[in-house]
Amino acid sequence: MIKNNIKQLWSEGKPALNGWLSIGNAFSAEIMAAQDFDSVTIDLQHGALDYSSALPMFQAMRASGKTLMARVPWNEPGVIMKALDAGAYGIICPMINNRAEAEAFVSSMRYPPRGSRSFGPTRVNFAAGANYATEANDEMLAIAMIETADGVANAAEIAATPGLDAIYIGPSDLTLGVTNGRLPAGQDREEPEMIDVIKSLLATAHDAGIHACIHTASAAYSARAIGWGFDLATVATDVKLLVDGASATLEECRALMKAP
Repeated sequence: MIKNNIKQLWSEGKPALNGWLSIGNAFSAEIMAAQDFDSVTIDLQHGALDYSSALPMFQAMRASGKTLMARVPWNEPGVIMKALDAGAYGIICPMINNRAEAEAFVSSMRYPPRGSRSFGPTRVNFAAGANYATEANDEMLAIAMIETADGVANAAEIAATPGLDAIYIGPSDLTLGVTNGRLPAGQDREEPEMIDVIKSLLATAHDAGIHACIHTASAAYSARAIGWGFDLATVATDVKLLVDGASATLEECRALMKAP
């Protein structure tokens, strides 16, 4: 089968830059995948889309050769397996709080005897190339989100879960969780206490021999996180790029209209 490019990058000690899709449209997904991302993730949790939108998005992005992933709505086996069957090479699973939840997630990702994934790779059997059934267990990325106070407290046992490939930090929920709402939700944290938590999770992942990923809202913070040692940073979302591009263009145009 077609190999997982993110796994290849990581085996070479290289970081990956991830794009994020929250708009349920195959054409905009195709445009994003044509850019120089290493991977592109469809957001089925908070994105404005569902499976009926995600499937044609996977199809539209196949030609790009990028590693295609999905963030699922929850740690629910049926949803995880269906996203894999649609073509995801990696699953980001939200709100993993302890070892048992991590084990259940990993089990949903792997065919027996390494897990409990049901066999029926309807689309990915074609999209991923020959021998999917025998090679998929080694190519799919299982990435657990740590974004709660419980998740932080149990980070070492989560990271030590056999078959887990990486953790993924969601700074907004992480901030709400560890500060009990004292600090507002948001990405690209600058508070020393939050940077300490983020770096501690990075160290915990690496100590367990797995990789660490983080969601950011800017190129500058992504580069900073990679500098800290993160193995993957989500550097841009379709929604933010649309907002930023439209806003900057309009601001420039209005300024030029007022110029003498």
